[in-house]
Amino acid sequence: MGNKKELRIGLIGCGFMGRTHSNGYNRVANFFPELEYKPVLKAVCSRNKEKVNAFAEQWGYESTETDWTAIIAREDIDAVDICTPNNMHAEIAIAAAKAGKMILCEKPLSRTLEEGERMVAAIESAGVKNTVWYNYRRAPAVTLAKQLINEGKLGKIFHYRANFLQDWTISPDLPQGGEALWRLDADAAGSGVTGDLLAHCIDTALWLNGGIKDVSAMTETFIKERVHQASGEVQKVNIDDACIFHCHFSNGSLGLFESTRYARGHKALYTFEINGENASIRWDLQDMNRLEYYDYGDDSIVRGWRSILVTDSDQPYMDKWWVPGLIIGYEHTFVHHAANFLKSLETGEQCDPTFRDALETQKVCEAVLASASSGTWKNIDAKD
Repeated sequence: MGNKKELRIGLIGCGFMGRTHSNGYNRVANFFPELEYKPVLKAVCSRNKEKVNAFAEQWGYESTETDWTAIIAREDIDAVDICTPNNMHAEIAIAAAKAGKMILCEKPLSRTLEEGERMVAAIESAGVKNTVWYNYRRAPAVTLAKQLINEGKLGKIFHYRANFLQDWTISPDLPQGGEALWRLDADAAGSGVTGDLLAHCIDTALWLNGGIKDVSAMTETFIKERVHQASGEVQKVNIDDACIFHCHFSNGSLGLFESTRYARGHKALYTFEINGENASIRWDLQDMNRLEYYDYGDDSIVRGWRSILVTDSDQPYMDKWWVPGLIIGYEHTFVHHAANFLKSLETGEQCDPTFRDALETQKVCEAVLASASSGTWKNIDAKD
């Protein structure tokens, strides 16, 4: 450990995602000991001094700040990790890039495509390392799905369908805005389920199945007004509570996506299924160690869906963990992402998804919202 190079982290934001990222940094050296770099938790920033001090004590940060610009200005910080509400991503990332800092940004990249484009221009002009924490790419079963697709086991792909269902905003008494509920405030979040939940689905889909050409969408805001915590006044709700869209992928396949926070009984149901000429696969976040697989090439008398428990050492990431048959969880996806970023410092390669990769997701999100607003199909200027 004494010979390792240091990546000195400055974390901005100490809410839920700040915890997941910090846990990733704290665990990565234990389970990826071969890495040349180790994260050092130099500083964490939040406007609430009492809260940030307690966070630093709990997670092992050496110091605290209450102004994010102080993190950017510090010479003892190499990388800035942005875990703030979405409305602060662009300003912080652009300032960090100008200061020559590496940047790790929580998803989504930005509130809008315009913000995202400015962020990409800033980091590419500065030439700084960057990544966006779309963590589900690092679930071993999802990475295995990518491997199977790349090996051609599915053949030509016909359908991609995904959903992300929650139920936590059904009560009309739930306010909007404020520290815990900023995701219900369009000024802070940019959008509702499209930028929060569907962004995960879209990122995974682009990674597994390539670019999306066009979309047709509809959205709904079921509760039209809520009390805003900042003002105490009843205000119009401007985020989407639910969104459904279908699309054409560049490879000719069809896509169907659904997300809502009004699916009673579902706390975080994220699933996808891909149907190909030779085989199909499907995955469920709530059974995240399993990948279901159907191979038409099997003998007919045994042909059917099989459940692959992704825990063996020859499966993605699993040689770093326990013995076959023992599962891992949600938090491990962040350990994997931290490890991949540290590895990219050794190899000089990019750590996907980069800001530019995440901009492709932003393009789709923006087209989805525009389609829902206009009631028309919207084309997307995709990479592929």
